[in-house]
Order: sequence, then C-alpha cells, then structure tokens
Amino acid sequence: MAKKSPSVHRTALLAGTAALLGLLTACGSGGNGTASSPTTLPGTAAPATDGSTSAPATATDSVTQSTGPSGEAATTKSSGTTSSAAAGTSGGRCHTSELRATVGRNDPGAGQENFPIVLTNASSRTCTVRGFPGAAFVDASGKQLGPDPKRESGSTPTTVTLAPGHSAWAGLTFSNPEVSGAHPATPAALLVTPPDERASLKVTWTGGQVPVSGNSSSVFLTVFNPGTGA
Repeated sequence: MAKKSPSVHRTALLAGTAALLGLLTACGSGGNGTASSPTTLPGTAAPATDGSTSAPATATDSVTQSTGPSGEAATTKSSGTTSSAAAGTSGGRCHTSELRATVGRNDPGAGQENFPIVLTNASSRTCTVRGFPGAAFVDASGKQLGPDPKRESGSTPTTVTLAPGHSAWAGLTFSNPEVSGAHPATPAALLVTPPDERASLKVTWTGGQVPVSGNSSSVFLTVFNPGTGA
C-alpha cells in the first residue's frame, strides 16, 4: 500500500481541525440557546409573587396559603377537639328520655320533710346534669296541687357527670302540714323535669301529705349533687 506524503497528511489534519472547530462553534451556539432557559428563569420566576404560575413562586405561595388556612383550621380543630374531649367526658347534658326518676326515703327533722329526688342515667352514654330540677305535685287526674316549688337560695349549681347507671340527687323539702298548719293534700304523683329539659318524668308519690296552700306551704328544691342522697 502506498504511503501518503507529509504534506497530504498535514492538509487532511488541517481540514479535520477546521471541521471540528466548526462543529464546536455550532454546538456552542446551541448550548447557549439551551442554557438561556435557566438563565431567564429567575426573570420569569420573579413576577410569581404577583400571581405567576411559575413553579418556584407557586410552591412559596402554596406554603403561605396552606399555612394560613391550616393554622386557622388547626386552631378551630383544636377548639373542636377540646369540645369533643369534654363531650367525650361528659357527653353533653342528660335528656329526659335517658333518665329514670325516683324519690328516695324521707329524712325528717325539726318539723321538716326532706326527700331526695334521684335521677339515674338509664342510657348507654355518659351525660351530665347541672342545677335545679323542675317539680310539681299532681293528683290522679294530673292536675297540679299547690304552686311550683321554689329554689333554695344559696345553692351553687355544679355539673354532675353521670356514667351509665350512676345517679344524682336534689333535695325536696317542706314543712310538715300538721306542724305548720298549712292546707294539705295527698298527691298521686310527683312530676320531675331534669335541668334544661321540657319533658317530665312521673314518679308515684308515697310520701303522704304535702302543703298546698296557706302559711308555710312553700316547697323548696336544691341543686343536684352526685349520689342518691341516701
């Protein structure tokens, strides 16, 4: 095989070098065009704080927006959680339909008759009672005997939490008619209304005569306390 002369070899080498330089120049132009996108991104991203949908600003806005509502939601949820926790402990007030009423044994003293009105949680949830019961003596036909009982002054209401089967009691007290001289009547039943409720529970009355008019005819109620008052 014939060998090429040095001049031919140099000519080929120079031609190859020129071609390579041309290729690099072309690649350099293309590279600058490609690199121009990242270079111009900061300029494009800058207006993102004014509402652009560019990725960097959207991420920042998203964090800010989610932090605001999330903070509010967290606060609200925290408040709701506290309320729920309280509800979980107390379950809200006891409704008439969830309670069973009884009248405990009389504990007389100094001419006074003292009966505990007992409400027992007959439901499967924990609930609360707070304050005074409503009460009214009625005859066999359901007619009320005497005025509504009065609330004992100086009684401080407290919230009584009743787990299923647990009870709270409020005092029902009046002067013995035979001692006070008040006009008496013998009720057939006592209607008991739980605090903050409208419906009543009917309990057969076996406590004898009660004052319904005249001097010393007032009947008094105290607030609910834990237990049965026995």
